[in-house]
Amino acid sequence: MALKATIHKAQLQISDMDRHVYGDHNLTVARHPSETDERMMLRILAYALYQPENDLRGKLEFTKGLSEADDADLWQIDLTGEVVHWVELGQPDERRLRQIQGRSELVTVISYASSTPVWWAGIQNKLQRAPKLVVWQIPADQSQALAALAERSMQWQVSIQDGTAYVTTDKGAVEITPQLLKDREH
Repeated sequence: MALKATIHKAQLQISDMDRHVYGDHNLTVARHPSETDERMMLRILAYALYQPENDLRGKLEFTKGLSEADDADLWQIDLTGEVVHWVELGQPDERRLRQIQGRSELVTVISYASSTPVWWAGIQNKLQRAPKLVVWQIPADQSQALAALAERSMQWQVSIQDGTAYVTTDKGAVEITPQLLKDREH
């Protein structure tokens, strides 16, 4: 018998002073049986970090993620069905990153494991000419601290200022400072 996803609810209040994006969002997050609390919490954080200013080019949405290997973890799709922003968590291989670049205007990777430097060193040179790709590293201690805040029902306040996200929940608070490994070419 296949295991079912666990449903988590998150009330998310975003105050992104860097991009001037503010809003309240009620999220329903399906956590795949093989997904860790850390990865699920980072999906919610990514939702806060990449929330578009408005819905003119589509909404940022969770996908089937681990249940569907060809999907992003989150994506923003416009009214024509084109992928505006593809957000991937973890350490995808170079081939996958090249493929998804052809399907989206912008591809963002958020790597959070302590092995990120080893993964990135192995593919960095191969992706120097990947104009749509942005790669971030969340320090492992910060992502693990975020995972410790996981609950089935959560209320998040996320303040983003000067590139740092301050996440506060009923269970505690954590400061997340993503480190840029690769920026897109402009």
